[in-house]
Amino acid sequence: MPLLKNNTLISDTWIHAEAEGELPNAGDVIVPYARLLKDWEQLSQRTGKLGVKLGNADRAEALTTFLPKLSVIVLPFPAFNDGRAYSLARQFRQLGYRGELRATGNVLPDQLQFMLQVGFDTFEIGERFPLNVWQQASKQMSLAYQRGLFRRGSEAEIWTERHTDAEPWLEQPHAG
Repeated sequence: MPLLKNNTLISDTWIHAEAEGELPNAGDVIVPYARLLKDWEQLSQRTGKLGVKLGNADRAEALTTFLPKLSVIVLPFPAFNDGRAYSLARQFRQLGYRGELRATGNVLPDQLQFMLQVGFDTFEIGERFPLNVWQQASKQMSLAYQRGLFRRGSEAEIWTERHTDAEPWLEQPHAG
C-alpha cells in the first residue's frame, strides 16, 4: 500500500509480522501490540528497527516503557467516524514520542490536516485518491486552533494571527 510522507509517495520498507509465527532474523519489523508484550525479550534483541501496531482500544500509557525502542507506531482508522486514533496520536506526542506515527485504514484527504496537527507524519493512503488530491489537502488549512506543539511549515495559530497588533489581554473582572 502506498505511503504518503512529506507530500510524496514513499515505499513501505517495513516487514509486517503477524501475532504468531516466525519473525524475520533481520530487517525493520512492525508487530501487533499483543506480540510486543509476549515476545519483548526476543524483539528487543533483534537487529533492525522495531514498530508496533496498536488497536483503538489500547492505551498510549501502556507503551511508555517501550517508546524509546520504537521507531514507528501504527494507529488504525477503521471508519471515517472513529477518531480514537487522533487521541492516541496526541497522547504519544505528549508523552515525548518523536518517532514516526503512521495512520492506516480509512484515511481520507479531508482529514489529513487534522491528522498532521495531532502528530501523524506518515499515512497509508491506498489507491482511492491520486497524489495531487493529497497534496492539495495538505495545504487547505493555513491556520490552526491548537497551540504550537505540532505546527508544521507556515501553519499558524488562529489566535496569534488575529491578534498580531493587539496589546496583551489583561484579565477582566466578571460581571455579577
